[in-house]
Amino acid sequence: MPRVLRIINRLNLGGPTFNAAYLTKHLAPEFETRLLAGLKDESEASSEFIVRDLGLEPFNIPNMHRALNPLKDGQAYRTIRDAIREFKPDIVHTHAAKAGALGRLAAIREGVPVVLHTFHGHVFHSYFHPLKTRLFLEIERWLAKRSSCIIAISEVQRRELCEEFRIAPPEKFAVVPLGFDLDRFHEGRDEKRARFRAEFQVPDDTLAIAIVGRLVPIKNHSMFLKGLRHVLDNTRKPVRAFIVGDGESRAEVERAARELGIPFSAETDAVHDKPLVFTSWRRDVDVVYAGADLVALTSLNEGTPVSLIEAQAANKPIVSTRVGGIADVVKEGETALLCASDDADTFGRLLLELVEDDAKRLGMGRSGFEHVMAQYHYTRLVEDVRALYHRLLEEAKNKR
Repeated sequence: MPRVLRIINRLNLGGPTFNAAYLTKHLAPEFETRLLAGLKDESEASSEFIVRDLGLEPFNIPNMHRALNPLKDGQAYRTIRDAIREFKPDIVHTHAAKAGALGRLAAIREGVPVVLHTFHGHVFHSYFHPLKTRLFLEIERWLAKRSSCIIAISEVQRRELCEEFRIAPPEKFAVVPLGFDLDRFHEGRDEKRARFRAEFQVPDDTLAIAIVGRLVPIKNHSMFLKGLRHVLDNTRKPVRAFIVGDGESRAEVERAARELGIPFSAETDAVHDKPLVFTSWRRDVDVVYAGADLVALTSLNEGTPVSLIEAQAANKPIVSTRVGGIADVVKEGETALLCASDDADTFGRLLLELVEDDAKRLGMGRSGFEHVMAQYHYTRLVEDVRALYHRLLEEAKNKR
């Protein structure tokens, strides 16, 4: 059977980990897969439980971290080359930027027949200063020329990578949306809602707004807080907001809340009677979505936002910025209201609109599950990648 060496930056909570885990598990026994993973940042929650719950045992790359470090990156590169020599894969498939650079370079040097990479997002704007961004672009273009295929996770992302950033010509790309186990977000919602609201002392008549994701600059939580301030100033309805996640910007986001006069509680507090709650990381995000009434996202840049797929699977309406692949994930005007990433005033107005208009909020939520089930269930992901692997292996065979 063909052998696949799958390499991922790190096992943190998010789409790349789910993607890599489902492919590793469900492409067997047709493809024998070994999963290599770098280490998560200290500020991130581990998602090793995702792969271990599927009965998988990942191989660690001890020196592969998110941050650039020439010494450790070189050690990680040598570890990957050793793994390729030992495992002798027919395919090396990398996920996300660091794994994509080190893994593809190692695979190219070792002469692996099929080398492909999935862009789960990219770092070509809103992350680094222009000089570093230009360097990363040139590296990606060099690697793309020597890769068998580049996977974009949405058509919007493919156009952006191909036309705006000129990573590779159109024929080098395949569009394969992410896939997830979405049933848990739709099942048992009444019981989960009661559990979440009991934990955080949320009365039945209080509207809960959730934003789920890492607390890092690219997620733009300051815009969410400005929108929340607008809602609190302009509604008579009781509202409680939940920032679900953690990260390097936690202190900065808390400081922004104080500056806006938004009282908050933290996950360690016994009483949650403030309009804002920081929950830190939660493994039971299906319970969070069940307890919420609407979901927000304020990112400056996104690939395919997992939180919005999950929110729709839980039949929750969305207010979000219109960046990256978000327009591919939601149905604007039907499951989500969108605005520009620099328009905090419109974001606040849209958030208030769904708080005030019960019929619109509930109506938008009802159509979410069917929309995402057809596009983002993991069984579709597995079938798409299976077909792609066979095509690339056949093409590599014909080139020999």
